Amino acid sequence: MRHPRAGRQPHGAMAARSRPPAPPAWMRWLPVLYVVALLVIEPVTPTDWPVSFALIAVPLVTAFASGPVVVAGATVFSVLFEGVLAGTPCCAGRSVGYLWDRHYVASYICTALVGALGTVLAAHRIRRERTLADVRFVADIAQRVLLRPVPHRIGGLLMESLYLSAAAEARIGGDLYEAVPTPYGVRLLIGDVRGKGLLAVETAAALLGAFREAAHDEPDLPALVDRAERSMNRRAAQLGGNEVGERFVTAVFAEIPADGHLVRVVNCGHPPPLLIRPGEVSELDRGRSAPPLNLGMLVGDPYHVDVYDFRPGDQLLLYTDGITETRGPDGSFYPLLQRLRSWGPLAPHDLLERLHNDLLAYSGNRRQDDTAALAVHLPAEEPPARSAPAAG
Repeated sequence: MRHPRAGRQPHGAMAARSRPPAPPAWMRWLPVLYVVALLVIEPVTPTDWPVSFALIAVPLVTAFASGPVVVAGATVFSVLFEGVLAGTPCCAGRSVGYLWDRHYVASYICTALVGALGTVLAAHRIRRERTLADVRFVADIAQRVLLRPVPHRIGGLLMESLYLSAAAEARIGGDLYEAVPTPYGVRLLIGDVRGKGLLAVETAAALLGAFREAAHDEPDLPALVDRAERSMNRRAAQLGGNEVGERFVTAVFAEIPADGHLVRVVNCGHPPPLLIRPGEVSELDRGRSAPPLNLGMLVGDPYHVDVYDFRPGDQLLLYTDGITETRGPDGSFYPLLQRLRSWGPLAPHDLLERLHNDLLAYSGNRRQDDTAALAVHLPAEEPPARSAPAAG
């Protein structure tokens, strides 16, 4: 899960991002708490079964959160402390003669062996954590290439993007978005690739590449969508087998011209965008959605362009079905329209931040699908400054 609007990383950030995350504080303090518990229990135990033998577990407990050097130190401490407890007369009446009792010597040897094992395990854990940190860092870079953060402002439009992964370990998936300034206005895309995994990521990358290129070349929105459709057809043909008929993408293409307060929309089987105005939230849907990309050949009809007013103060929200299909504990779907109407007008960043937090709270942080959203706001025109009256 994540919001990709993070600032640019400096070149030296790679080392910091590659470090394994620090373990929680309770895990670092667990060996100390374990020893304290043994000291509390030791005086009341029978002479024949001293709890000091349980110190054999200290190296392994330490290995959960510490490196090999700390585990080795914990091993030395455990062996010496076992000897101290064995030779302390006040501990349940035992005498110094117990110090070299064969049972204690066997305990010292076992503790040393367990400590050596814990040291090896700790070293292996550190290597695995560093490898995982490196992989996640590379995934972050891949996401910033595939789903690069949209600019905060393009011309007179304010923008914000949101991406949430269904799995905490994941970074990228099949949901996608983009905003491109062109000579024909700002062109927007949001989409959802059918399926999961690497094929979905590759398909999303192919669509984004086609859109970013064609957005500057095609003079009208249907031609842009047709070009994306042909790109997806070629992509599906390369997969071979039954993937040709099953690999498709639902998408919304939108265009906001620089010289007019309107928005043009072509919907290809995707949840309709929402238009947010003070006191009003409505779906931009006239029932003329085209098939998803790569399924257009099944119909063959031209793409319909729906035109809507986009006045100063309006906000456009494009989103994937990961939002509306988020389920609460009772199985009910997330009521997006009701939530937006109750919140009232919000700036793009505040809107997506509140939506992000509300989705996590509604689902109990148990979302089943990736989520992407793109908010575009046309600020209200400020009234012209009143000129001061001329002096008489």
